[in-house]
Amino acid sequence: MPHAIRIHATGGPEVMRWEETEVGQPAAGEVRVRNTAVGLNFIDTYHRTGLYPLPLPLTLGMEGAGVVEAVGPKVKGFKVGDRVAYANPIGSYADVCIRPVARLVKIPAGVDDKIAAAIMLKGMTAWYLCKRTFKVGKGMTVLIHAAAGGVGQILSQWCKHLGATVIGTVGSAEKAALAKKAGCKHVINTSNEDFVARVKEITKGKGVPVVYDGVGKDTFAGSLDCLSPCGYMVSFGNSSGAVTQFNPGILAQKGSLFLTRPTLFTYTATPADLATAARDLFAVVKKKAVRISINQTYPLSEAAQAHRDLESRKTTGSTVLLP
Repeated sequence: MPHAIRIHATGGPEVMRWEETEVGQPAAGEVRVRNTAVGLNFIDTYHRTGLYPLPLPLTLGMEGAGVVEAVGPKVKGFKVGDRVAYANPIGSYADVCIRPVARLVKIPAGVDDKIAAAIMLKGMTAWYLCKRTFKVGKGMTVLIHAAAGGVGQILSQWCKHLGATVIGTVGSAEKAALAKKAGCKHVINTSNEDFVARVKEITKGKGVPVVYDGVGKDTFAGSLDCLSPCGYMVSFGNSSGAVTQFNPGILAQKGSLFLTRPTLFTYTATPADLATAARDLFAVVKKKAVRISINQTYPLSEAAQAHRDLESRKTTGSTVLLP
């Protein structure tokens, strides 16, 4: 009998249970996937705590990779034995799961299943951030918070590949080394440096045209102070807590700034956009313009410990859960 990590109530990692599950036959437009690797993401903790509420009981997990083992009616383009990856809908923390083919992509030859599982959500997030939300180009200087994290390392490398100078913030000397390796020309250790002052120093007072902020509450106000006039504040995560009670008049005071709160699901809502994201992502990974660091693996059954380590900032790069 297959197993999955499920929650019946929201809360800390202790609410996560390793349970037997029934997985039936795929319906029209669906396939059944036996997972070979499952990605760990901060959004998983938001679902677990109820910050992003979802109906309960719930199988956690947003991304994974595996092999198609059954195909439902009216499925075109996928067959039993295909290696596939996905980043939505929820339910990847499982040995076996049902997936809609509209959200599946095939894993190209030369890309390992663990790499595919680690990049579907984080890598496509980096894709829309630097290619769609704000188009990074040659000669720009960009600021990326949590540059040693899963999204941060991919985004830093991709922005460098696009010709930008990358400033990255981190929380420790160990993470500074990782951010440097990921392409950050300038690394700011926020445990002992004021990132606003350093950004102003690096840019000679001009600021940057875009800040990519997945941290949230702790960095939001300072991020606005790092922007040049008409700059883009891209707030895409809340690892330190949600930003609340924001007065949009501040954007005018600080230089007619733009503020956006994008999501991957908007930018990959259609099969065509999903295919474009996957194609671009696999291309930069295969050419090694973006190298994926899987720095931790856990048995899927020990996902609760993976959550504890992620929330206490003990992890770096990407983490994969192995069924």
